[in-house]
Amino acid sequence: MNQPSYSLKRNFSRREFAALSSSGLCSVLTGTVLQGGKAADGEHDPAEKRLVLLGLNALSRAHEMNYFTDGHRGASLVSAHLMCVDNQMDDKATARIAQLFDLNWASSPLCKPFPEEAPDPALISKIGLALAGGQGVLREVGHNAIFAMLAIKGFRMLPSAATPKRIDGVCKLIRAIKPWRDIDPRPEVDPPPFSDTAAASEFVLREASATVDRFMGHGQGFTGHMLTFGQALVELAAMGDVEWAESCRTAFRKYVSVTRNGPQPEDKTRAEHKPSALRPNSAEYWEKRGDHAVDIGHVFKYPYSYYDLLRHVDNPALKQEWEGKAYHLF
Repeated sequence: MNQPSYSLKRNFSRREFAALSSSGLCSVLTGTVLQGGKAADGEHDPAEKRLVLLGLNALSRAHEMNYFTDGHRGASLVSAHLMCVDNQMDDKATARIAQLFDLNWASSPLCKPFPEEAPDPALISKIGLALAGGQGVLREVGHNAIFAMLAIKGFRMLPSAATPKRIDGVCKLIRAIKPWRDIDPRPEVDPPPFSDTAAASEFVLREASATVDRFMGHGQGFTGHMLTFGQALVELAAMGDVEWAESCRTAFRKYVSVTRNGPQPEDKTRAEHKPSALRPNSAEYWEKRGDHAVDIGHVFKYPYSYYDLLRHVDNPALKQEWEGKAYHLF
């Protein structure tokens, strides 16, 4: 296996989550180190959002290390927190996810604390401007948009972490993402406005479903990044950052065009996952993962985007279609 302003609906889900402050679910997501599956250091304030802070530290430092793989790791930490909260995952699942991070990256130099510095949330806009500075170029499967959205969202959740050094680090990460298959987009590729959450989400899910079929035998990357790239733009617009989302429209059209062209000679073949009824919204899925089977974080990022997009779509046929082929992705 692989890998702001919130809407009233999203605020509500987080308020529900905060109400669970005495539960194990809250403690593992917000700062408790696990020992034998139990909290080792007592209760933690849910507002601490431990995985989000670790992810922001990683995203802010990734440009100094391996910007691409370490940027993935930082993005996966933020994605994992959001996936657990948005899907109200149970204590077993959230404890296992927190344990996976503790076993792999949480104590690494990538996630170590930043020096104390006065926060300045007004600087968060610099990340959006860095993203818009990409000027429609398709950059490494859209990771400039993926990383930027998760960083912006994370800093708005934790404004105390929005320090100048962290913001500057994320901007350097966004600018480090290199051009990739920057072809002219097909004229017929015309996604709905990203601010039309339902229509744009359905467009992304339909394109991703078609990508599963086209890239059979080539792994999950093209499909997974259709979901994460597209969801990043839908979510940016939903957070009120429509201009930043739309600044990536041409790049996203290029990526859809790449996937519609199908596999190219340089695209490696990879084994497909075996059919399975297990999905990442269940505890059993995470309990069956090996302690170090986390690749570079797609295992957290793909399901976060997948479930977020599905949440916006009122199309039973499309949801059923995805239920039948989701094992290819997860």
